[in-house]
Amino acid sequence: MELLNVRDLAKHFAVRKAIGGRKQVLKAVDSVSFSINEDSVMALVGESGCGKSTVARLVLRLINPTSGSVLFRGRDVFRFDKKELKAFRKSAQIIFQDPFASLNPRRTVYDTVSEPLVIHQLVPRPEMKECVTGILATVGLGPEVLYRYPHEFSGGQRQRICIARALAVSPQLIVADEPLSALDVSIQAQILNLLHELKRTLKLSFLFISHDLRVVQYLSDMVGVMYLGKIVEHATTAELFRKPLHPYTGILLASAPKIIHRQEFTGKDASLLTPHSSRAVDLGDVPSPISIPPGCPFHPRCPKRFDPCDRIVPELTGTDRLVSCHLWNPF
Repeated sequence: MELLNVRDLAKHFAVRKAIGGRKQVLKAVDSVSFSINEDSVMALVGESGCGKSTVARLVLRLINPTSGSVLFRGRDVFRFDKKELKAFRKSAQIIFQDPFASLNPRRTVYDTVSEPLVIHQLVPRPEMKECVTGILATVGLGPEVLYRYPHEFSGGQRQRICIARALAVSPQLIVADEPLSALDVSIQAQILNLLHELKRTLKLSFLFISHDLRVVQYLSDMVGVMYLGKIVEHATTAELFRKPLHPYTGILLASAPKIIHRQEFTGKDASLLTPHSSRAVDLGDVPSPISIPPGCPFHPRCPKRFDPCDRIVPELTGTDRLVSCHLWNPF
């Protein structure tokens, strides 16, 4: 059953290149559409600055869109009144990229995890400590951490606290905005295993934002590849990694380190995320989102470009999978 439906979502910002200069439009997100079913993981991947995190904030109504809609169980979140928005906040939570920046340094772990329970009036005060202890146990932390502060923990432990805070209100959807990128590689595998186990046991749905294709391959069911604010390819994870259609997707996959399966890591489901050496593809600089090239946005960097690419914008079309490329969608 469909949980979230994003339709033609766009977010444009007015910017000035210089003091006194005329305003220009930065198209951070431009006509993005996808859906997430219950108990599934949708991943958005792409280079830094392609609009992934902006989509995450739009989905949670942390910022308002220029156009488009986000339907949660068939209802537009941008039309919720105060009461409905509070209920939506309980159903949809976020895990941020930097666990240290997203934790209040003056609040203990107990204060941090109990706060959403207090706001939504889910647990009586006398039972609060026991409930928080149980939530922390779910993410692999013991009761000894209850009254400690964020600076006393490692990066991986802080991210576990952030995950516990998100789980406290029993959400249906978790938006994970690059939750592994600030962590060491060995810790990434632990947190990835944790997210996978939580998804399996709690039947959670995820919108997983990442630039790391190794992680996406392990965790996601569907993948949307973003470039300059648009989705250029959308497919199941298996199909996309088996045969990428868009040239940009192919280059991303060719440049990504491979996952190595290590039998000695007993008790862990995920593979050790160890980079393999691979030949990097030099694509040159990403065009500015303020002045997106005419035609296909990727054509200045595309090794397979041909005549129509610099003149005609390819549509995101297809049957079993979607791709925005003239190689597959004749103009």
